Amino acid sequence: MKKNDIGADAIILHKKLGGKIRIESAMKVMSRAELSLIYTPGVAAVSSLLAHPSTSSGQAKLARDYTIKGKMIAVVSDGSAVLGLGNIGPYGALPVMEGKCALFKTFAGVDAFPIVLDTTSPRLRSASTQERMDFIVETICAIAPAFGGINLEDIAAPHCFYIEEELKRRLDIPVMHDDQHGTAVVILAALINAARVVKKDIKKLRVVVSGAGAAGSASTSLLLKAGIKDIVVLDRKGVLDRSRTEPHKKALAAKTNPRRVHGGLREALAGADVLLGVSGPGLATAADIALMAPRSIVFAMANPTPEIMPQEAKRGGAVVVGTGRSDYPNQINNSLAFPGIFRGALETQVRQITDAMKIQAAKNLAALVKRPNAERVVPGPFDPGVSAAVAKAIQ
Repeated sequence: MKKNDIGADAIILHKKLGGKIRIESAMKVMSRAELSLIYTPGVAAVSSLLAHPSTSSGQAKLARDYTIKGKMIAVVSDGSAVLGLGNIGPYGALPVMEGKCALFKTFAGVDAFPIVLDTTSPRLRSASTQERMDFIVETICAIAPAFGGINLEDIAAPHCFYIEEELKRRLDIPVMHDDQHGTAVVILAALINAARVVKKDIKKLRVVVSGAGAAGSASTSLLLKAGIKDIVVLDRKGVLDRSRTEPHKKALAAKTNPRRVHGGLREALAGADVLLGVSGPGLATAADIALMAPRSIVFAMANPTPEIMPQEAKRGGAVVVGTGRSDYPNQINNSLAFPGIFRGALETQVRQITDAMKIQAAKNLAALVKRPNAERVVPGPFDPGVSAAVAKAIQ
């Protein structure tokens, strides 16, 4: 299949499928006796059992044992930051959420359902940003009883930070914004092996992160917790420093840029070992990469067009190059992480997915590549054992 045919072929396939997921009964109802057990009158006994435990936590535990709650993840988006397409709304987001659910089932055997929220309805059109965020939180809290976990997806920064933290505070099931944490896990896994390939101590790497949104913020935080100390973060205005006023960028600036670098990308890249691109296309050139330290690493993950194409990055001297695309080596994509993370969360019934779990998940992913090389620093999504290795870290 030619690369420029993928979009056209995807449109044809989606029209043919009419949606990428289906719902089917866990058992075939073949007789009146089975009908009586699956539905009325027998189901009333189960409903009564779930309705009257002494505590709400006891109610939730029973629901996990007797209903889909123990097996089902909600994949929720407001369509405000879909892929590299931007704020395209709930209908534009729906095919992506369906695809996410298909990957949950394919890679981890986890059932998931897509939910897209319309925050531009007439009732919300004149609402404040805070009111819209609260609407999302309240809606998810209201539907949470049916689910064992909440996978937030394609919600724009900085709103995604508030929404995730508020849901984590209010719900007793794991909540993860995958654009943040799934991406961060796979980046750390890839970096563990890339550092081995270029024979550098991962904790001594100088890392430049281009993009201070959801993925950039979470990846920076996880890399810091994994022991990397020298990280410089940039946004469209340049290197983040202590003068920033936006809350999440001010917080990022406070824990990064220990050498007090000023300026833009070229100043940040001078002598750097790693460029992590989680921003947009056309960011860097081969001349920019040439400013980096010898044996450099470039992960350019903007989709569908990366910050710099792999051949251009290698022309600038990069030894290990990864992208978010499936048609180049080293696809650094959160599909390696989120199915296993939620599989583990459902199996162990953890209330929250911690940083320690994410770091261990990254180590488990990296360990699946027995002999890393410049063309292979992470496993492929179809490699055996990926979701199981990640799931083991969630406990």
